[in-house]
Amino acid sequence: MTDPICEYDMVALLADLPEFNLPAGQTGAVVFVHDGEKAFEVEFPLTPRKSVVATVDRSNLLKLKGEPYSRTAV
Repeated sequence: MTDPICEYDMVALLADLPEFNLPAGQTGAVVFVHDGEKAFEVEFPLTPRKSVVATVDRSNLLKLKGEPYSRTAV
């Protein structure tokens, strides 16, 4: 069974999205969950001031686990 994906979860693409110029492995944050987790709106940062939001099927996403990076962590 796969882990549920919720808003604000970090995910990685399992397949290229050529229409958005996003390669497999690109990471992003879920900003909206469609129709019982069948698809998700994911924001992929490209540069510090530019990102792209794409609708991605559940089968093309891997939920990332772990604690977010913190610059203050020692």
